[in-house]
Amino acid sequence: MFKSIKLRMAITAIICLVALYFLIPTLFPHIPSPWNEYFPKDKIHLGLDLQGGMHLVLEVDTEKALESMMERSANDLKESLMENKVRFRKVERAKGATISLDMTDSAGRAALDKILRDQYLDLEVASSTPRDGGQTVILKINDRRAIDLKKLTVEHSLETIRNRVDQFGISEPEIVPEGDNRIMIQLPGIQDPERAKNLIGKTALLEFKIVDDESSIEEALRGNIPEGDVIAYGLRTDKATGQRGSTPYLIKNKTLLTGASLETAKVQISDRFGEPNVSIKFNSQGATDFDRITNDNVRKRMAIVLDGVVHSAPVIQERISGGQAQITGSFTMDEARDLAIVLRAGALPAPVNILEERTVGPSLGSDSIRQGIMATLLGSLFVILFMIIYYRLSGTVADLALIINIVLVLGILAAFKATLTLPGIAGLLLTVGMAVDANVLIFERVREELRTGKNVRLALDTGYSKAFITIIDTHVTGIVSAIFLIIFGTGPIKGFAVTLIIGLLASLFTAVFVTRVIFDYFTWNFNIKKLSI
Repeated sequence: MFKSIKLRMAITAIICLVALYFLIPTLFPHIPSPWNEYFPKDKIHLGLDLQGGMHLVLEVDTEKALESMMERSANDLKESLMENKVRFRKVERAKGATISLDMTDSAGRAALDKILRDQYLDLEVASSTPRDGGQTVILKINDRRAIDLKKLTVEHSLETIRNRVDQFGISEPEIVPEGDNRIMIQLPGIQDPERAKNLIGKTALLEFKIVDDESSIEEALRGNIPEGDVIAYGLRTDKATGQRGSTPYLIKNKTLLTGASLETAKVQISDRFGEPNVSIKFNSQGATDFDRITNDNVRKRMAIVLDGVVHSAPVIQERISGGQAQITGSFTMDEARDLAIVLRAGALPAPVNILEERTVGPSLGSDSIRQGIMATLLGSLFVILFMIIYYRLSGTVADLALIINIVLVLGILAAFKATLTLPGIAGLLLTVGMAVDANVLIFERVREELRTGKNVRLALDTGYSKAFITIIDTHVTGIVSAIFLIIFGTGPIKGFAVTLIIGLLASLFTAVFVTRVIFDYFTWNFNIKKLSI
């Protein structure tokens, strides 16, 4: 198939040109118009260790997601029991992800079983204890549904965090799951790590609740909290001193509306004080609910609660149609923007905990790039000089194949939008040695054939044939080892392994195919009788 030298040269040229095509944005980042329209937009992505930035490993608290689900189920079950006129003393979420019900009689227990079979297939009875003529029933979520819910919680958290990061404007982030309940996040080039960490980790659960102004907040603070109420705190800033304090609110525990009904959120500047606030707009269903809620609670205060903190509690002066509201507070512009981002991206379905945090400064990343490039250049230079000195003109052919090899590796990284890391540079340097090693095997075999008196063409044919199996064996062994590094290794190890695999494949092509094309071209077209090797 490849007996035609012209065809093999054309294949080599096309592959090299394609690699250079994808490398253009990396080599020339500022291509003038209109030429930039004809080239790819993405250059080789630099990893966190080269560009600087933040590395986080988050753990999603999936148990909290189960508890929230059971809290909602307890409220729904209470309403179902009341609708079906089933007698009970109490229905509440108990310790962990369970629901405790105090049934007054056996008839109520039978009715409960029927409701569970008809409406709550995810719940099952964990235990039942006789008590005061009735029964205390403990419900739990069935195991299969619990596993599915935990998996969905992690997937939802991953998507929410990705949306937040995208809206924050970080280029080339890496957000991937790790294990069953962990998420690995790399944010290259981040300038404000603390702000990014707060943005990512904020649960952003937005709730609208009614303030209980009919009860005494002072009595509640002494411990006499009315049933169905909770105490929440709001932050306030003293405009004279700039100091922040907290204000207690006694609010109804029942949530009337959540941020799940939001359509959009954006930052606006208050006309009155010139302070930033967040304007929110509900979707059609949310607007209908908000209209009904404000109509039913005119002259009452509505608390706007985010992650348990009351941001404002305005009095509802009249029915509010149109589905728009404002979240006010002593926000800085950055705080208002970040709040708008997390509201648009949606609330996390469960809290996340930071298990691992690393920050790499941009100066350290620049030093790594400079030292890595210097190591690669010096290593390549010494190899090139050795090959020219030891194998003369044949060594020059091997050096040309080495340069093509490096171009192919970088071109493939750019084409597949891979990330180049410091271990990746180490893999590239190792590839240089592997590429030359293959040519050394070939050249030594050719020398042996020439010593037996064979002519140049026959010596090349025999030398390449004998070395081919050994080259395939070493390269395949290296690729298999690298695959295991990808499967079982962590981030930096994977970067090394990916670059090594690409380099070995490119090395196999340049050592066996490219150098042979060059030798065949000169020996067939110029009828060379003596080989400089």
